[in-house]
Amino acid sequence: MSRFLCVDIGAGTMDVLWFDTEAVHHYKAVVVSPVRTIAERAARLPGDLIVTGCEMGGGPVTDVLRQRAETNEVIASLSAAATLHHDPEKVRSWGITVVDDAEAEKLGKRKRQAHLVLQDVEADRLERIVEGFGVPFDFDAVAVCVQDHGVPPPGVSHLDFRHRVYRERMDARPQPHVLLFSSGEVPAFLNRLRSVAAGALKLPAREAFVMDSGMAAIVGAALDANAPQDRPFVVLDVATSHTVCAAVAGNELAGMAEYHTKDITRERLEGLLEGLAAGRLEHRRVLDEGGHGAYLRKTVGPEALKTIIATGPKRRLVIGSRLPMIWGAPLGDNMMTGCVGLLEALRRRKGLDPILYV
Repeated sequence: MSRFLCVDIGAGTMDVLWFDTEAVHHYKAVVVSPVRTIAERAARLPGDLIVTGCEMGGGPVTDVLRQRAETNEVIASLSAAATLHHDPEKVRSWGITVVDDAEAEKLGKRKRQAHLVLQDVEADRLERIVEGFGVPFDFDAVAVCVQDHGVPPPGVSHLDFRHRVYRERMDARPQPHVLLFSSGEVPAFLNRLRSVAAGALKLPAREAFVMDSGMAAIVGAALDANAPQDRPFVVLDVATSHTVCAAVAGNELAGMAEYHTKDITRERLEGLLEGLAAGRLEHRRVLDEGGHGAYLRKTVGPEALKTIIATGPKRRLVIGSRLPMIWGAPLGDNMMTGCVGLLEALRRRKGLDPILYV
């Protein structure tokens, strides 16, 4: 086992890493995310639409389909409608007709409407990217990460639910890499990850794995060459849509906080980092002010703030910070943070030799 494909699918970019652990060769690419290319494709399709596929990242796709429904008929399969909202009635309230998957596929074959397929994992596009590397489109394992809020019970905030899920797992085993799921292990309430796993199984690989992108970013950033081995430190990943910061002590997660990137300022982020180190983070307060939430397992102390490894496509947010920032680059590339996290989680899962991520 040696050839791995790792794919980090975000709101702005899709980051792709091909790695051969035996030859120690790797190739990488950063391209436009599927949520943007599919939204652009939807905008170009004329007239009425039939939408099939599965749950994927929403955002621009949701916006385009809601706008189209104001002027044309839009029919979505139940599975695809989950991209827009987990409540089909909410989707119907936007003027979109929701039908069961079999009916949607039948309508699509009639070709009376333009057909749009929703999916995070686009096999043909990935094939073109990998073949551009000059290597075969064939792998021992594929690992993909996306942000998944989960499907909460009625009346429960999806943000609160997400943190409850990961809090329970971190309390039991506080190592983010264990949150790598094989295709058959994904909990039912992580619907987007289950959709991604199903898509990954269609790729030419012996095994498929998925992981939450926030957890993958924590693992990847902690592998930066500047990460100290003898004391706690902090990692910060400022991505296009979500920002995650975490305190790392040894091989364990001590605490973390998440925010929507568009809603956070440099000053608030500095406050989160200081609160994280001091053990003052409150999940409910972060939620109430619009953040994703927080998890605190143990206090690492202000000493951890001496090393803050900042990664992510929007880390310019912390330029000029009063806190010391180190511009992280695991595997020599800031944009490979999530992919490196996936690869390390796979390496540990398979018991392979350590990889030097420089």
